[in-house]
Amino acid sequence: MKKSSIFALGFALLAGTAVAQNAQEVTYVEDPSQGVLFNDFKSNWFIQAEGGVAVGFTTSDQHRKFGDRFAPAASLYVGKWFSPILGARLGADFMGVKGLTDNYGALGARPWENEVKGYEKTRLNYVGPGFDVMVNLTNWWCGYKPHRVYNAYFYAGGAYYFTLAKFPKANSKDFEWKNAKDGVIALRAGLVQEFNLSDHFALGLDLRATALDNHTDEGHKTGIIGEALITATYKFGKTTWNAPIVPVCPPAENCDEYRARLQAADARIADLESQLKACLSRPVEKEVVTKAPLATIYYPINVYRLTSVDRKVLESVANVMKADTNKKYTLTGWADNYTGTEAYNKRLRENRVNTVKNQLVKYGVSDAQLNATTNNGNRVDLGDKCLTLDRAVTIEVAE
Repeated sequence: MKKSSIFALGFALLAGTAVAQNAQEVTYVEDPSQGVLFNDFKSNWFIQAEGGVAVGFTTSDQHRKFGDRFAPAASLYVGKWFSPILGARLGADFMGVKGLTDNYGALGARPWENEVKGYEKTRLNYVGPGFDVMVNLTNWWCGYKPHRVYNAYFYAGGAYYFTLAKFPKANSKDFEWKNAKDGVIALRAGLVQEFNLSDHFALGLDLRATALDNHTDEGHKTGIIGEALITATYKFGKTTWNAPIVPVCPPAENCDEYRARLQAADARIADLESQLKACLSRPVEKEVVTKAPLATIYYPINVYRLTSVDRKVLESVANVMKADTNKKYTLTGWADNYTGTEAYNKRLRENRVNTVKNQLVKYGVSDAQLNATTNNGNRVDLGDKCLTLDRAVTIEVAE
């Protein structure tokens, strides 16, 4: 068997299994490991409210007790996630700041309150719009996962704040909050750690640092304000992200049957390959081809004389022999063993072969080229019905 036939058998067996499996229904599911698809513009919006405390870290504030520097802070934002990693929010901030100043008469100074170590107490409120760009670190580092409970995202942005301070009322000893008409540009960054209570509602902690112009220190140096805020976020509409849809082939039913068929096919292929290898390594048997005699003279029973036809044949044979005098020939006399005695048949064989030899010599063939012999067997040995073929003289080229 050819090797291509073996491989064809294996392929047919495997193809049969594949066709059976393809007959089962293929399903299509979302695969988040393949990435995500961007949602439409109306998806992934949220509104966020924050409330907590702010603490100033200016040059003079260090002289005031830390616990006495806490002031209320709050924010309200509307935002959108453009992808599982990148988003933005826009809103308004309120930030109170308590501190100290050595600049008497500075904005926010409160000379009516007791001094602290020679410093006047200060109190300012900042109100204004803010904008942040957000990066979801959890989805960035760990990959997007729908319905994840914990998310941490970093943000950075800026704000423009109107400064509010207490000023004395006209014709009164009381004070009132007024816009100082001294706006400041602030830069800020923070980290929000958020816990999803459902697909639409989350609570978290916002830790923020804001850098802005310090009104209380002489020279208006940059001051840092830290905030710790509790966040409450409500997410609108679709809150998750679609993933690319991929085909999923169901597990093949009755796998043991397929496995057994494959094992049987493997065994059959291995057996055929073994047979092929043995066949290819088998030594080539040379076929023994018996050369046909140059000529054969046939006789009737008990006859050894030549007919005119026989002499014509021998004349042609003689011409062949004379063309190459170096070639030797063997003349063999035969008689059938089904009639006559052994002694009679022996004489008949000798007479037949000598008659043929003498006729060839008469036609000019050298006696040295001819070797007359007899064979007491049957020439064809096909039984008594074919004994005529055994009454002959054969002329062959000597080996």
